[in-house]
Amino acid sequence: MARSLASWLVFPAIITGAVGGAMALMPALGPATAVVLAQTGSMVAISLLEHLLPHRPDWNRSHGDIRTDAIHAVVTGLTTTQLARPFVQFLAAGVAAWLAGLVGFGLWPTTWPWVAQLALALVIAELPQYWLHRLQHEHDALWRFHAVHHSAPRLYWLNAARFHPGDVLPLYVVGYLPLVALGCPEEVFFLFALFDAVFGMLQHSNIAFRLGPLNRIFSMADPHRWHHSRTLAEANSNYGSNLIVWDLVFGSFFLPADRNAPREIGIADLPRFPKGYLAHLATPFRWTAVRREAA
Repeated sequence: MARSLASWLVFPAIITGAVGGAMALMPALGPATAVVLAQTGSMVAISLLEHLLPHRPDWNRSHGDIRTDAIHAVVTGLTTTQLARPFVQFLAAGVAAWLAGLVGFGLWPTTWPWVAQLALALVIAELPQYWLHRLQHEHDALWRFHAVHHSAPRLYWLNAARFHPGDVLPLYVVGYLPLVALGCPEEVFFLFALFDAVFGMLQHSNIAFRLGPLNRIFSMADPHRWHHSRTLAEANSNYGSNLIVWDLVFGSFFLPADRNAPREIGIADLPRFPKGYLAHLATPFRWTAVRREAA
């Protein structure tokens, strides 16, 4: 009974703890420091819960992937914060000024409570990210970058950051640029970034938690495990980054009730996909050779 109760509490406890903790710390520490502390605490909690409440115990054992995923995590973090964020803010500032001049007032509802603004940010960012993610699966020119993410041999919190820079940069830009362009305040921008990061770790985590009906709202672990299926018809589904709403609207939602999510994940026709970080960087640029060698 305790295990069952814990499985229902993990998601709301981690998410509300991270967002609520950051909101409480912001007035004293500022948005950036508050978010770093909240994200670090969430990372520790998720890592511990994988061992206390594992979805698949065998996924807690190293598959020779920890070093590679750790490098991905560092580079992905630096890529989005040091490269993409200044670009997004510079580009969106001009768009925001143009929009404000066009309509004569600011478009973002800054008087709303932060939680309501965060919910709005999630909805706005989700649509362009959904379509880009879907295109990454449907077009070879984009799939050769995105395949790095799907090469993971197991799902655990750290491979939420297993992305080629050429894959994560466009996803970041299309999701975050509309928020800044519409005048999203700095505090809400950082809260969205925190939610996005913590949600991604939970989405890929090896924790046996449940959401029930909330799986029709959030793109959490249950539907996302099917997205990493080795069966193409199953993997080409559940494209939502944080919300599952657009998968429901556009018919790409997949969560069968008659069987469990697959134990074996990865890319079926590329079982010997390169494993090292430098090999991952090179993969899109030697795609023909990689497909031949990994088949």
